[in-house]
Amino acid sequence: MSDLKITNLYKRYGAVEILKDVNLEIASGEFIVFVGPSGCGKSTLLRCISGLENISSGTLAIDGRVVNDVAPSKRGIAMVFQSYALYPHMSVYDNMAYALKLQNIDKASLDRKVREAAEKLQLTKYLDRLPKALSGGQRQRVAIGRAIVRDPKVFLFDEPLSNLDAALRVQMRMEIGQLKEQLPNTTMIYVTHDQVEAMTMADRIVVLKDGVVQQVGSPMELYERPQSLFVAGFIGSPKMNFLTGSYADAYKAHTVGVRSEHLDVVPDGVWSGKVIYSENLGSDSYIYVDIGSGEPVVVRQTGKASYHAGDRLSFSPRGNLFHRFDQSGQPMAH
Repeated sequence: MSDLKITNLYKRYGAVEILKDVNLEIASGEFIVFVGPSGCGKSTLLRCISGLENISSGTLAIDGRVVNDVAPSKRGIAMVFQSYALYPHMSVYDNMAYALKLQNIDKASLDRKVREAAEKLQLTKYLDRLPKALSGGQRQRVAIGRAIVRDPKVFLFDEPLSNLDAALRVQMRMEIGQLKEQLPNTTMIYVTHDQVEAMTMADRIVVLKDGVVQQVGSPMELYERPQSLFVAGFIGSPKMNFLTGSYADAYKAHTVGVRSEHLDVVPDGVWSGKVIYSENLGSDSYIYVDIGSGEPVVVRQTGKASYHAGDRLSFSPRGNLFHRFDQSGQPMAH
């Protein structure tokens, strides 16, 4: 078992509060993703869990045992950083075996653990190579393998894919997902600023802003039922369209929000305006329309759209697929 319980956690640097009253329960085997804008405290929270940062107040318990004062090496946690942090003069095998050698594990067990981890991560044929002979994705797999061999209760990932190009990120997302299937009892906590990583990998997402947890839920819960204007605007790409003033008055709200894929182009739509830009991505098109509301409204259409700058476009939210928010940014019932 590897469940975590964070209770009333604060992290302060002098008078500055970085994390404020964080309360979170993570079940054994869950894949949890922390997201939020830069400086929101997500990496600091990860470092508090690992023990690399001290907790100013509150408690962190792993399997019911409070570990506030337990050394990082004794918490049963393994951390994978974005920078890989491999020893350049050591082979892949020796990088993966290093932590086990420090534990004085017998050679046969050490060898078995390293080779099992290498097999899981498709690294067997690279065990004799130095890190400089590997691609970025292979190096990140070695960093993950070095963590696996320790049989951690909890894996912590701090933006592990941010140094990789787009194609490699897709591949590594899949590989981390497969790793999760192979280690069903290991809890994984993952920090990212990447929407797609969060939406595709997480069992639950924790959204942070200014050191405060804004909402915790499954990717679809956050996408479909955001509990604040901030979460509605943060989760999803492109971000939700927000309209205020007379546009929102018609919906008896301070702000009305609607996602680009929930807008239908119709002759007599609720809103209309001038196309200022159009993006064709092959499978989808995004049309940016100036309706006089400040920021352009983004309308998504499946396939290739044939709109050009200057065209008039009229559109409406589909059914009740829109969100109403009051002046404080809280959701209102339909």
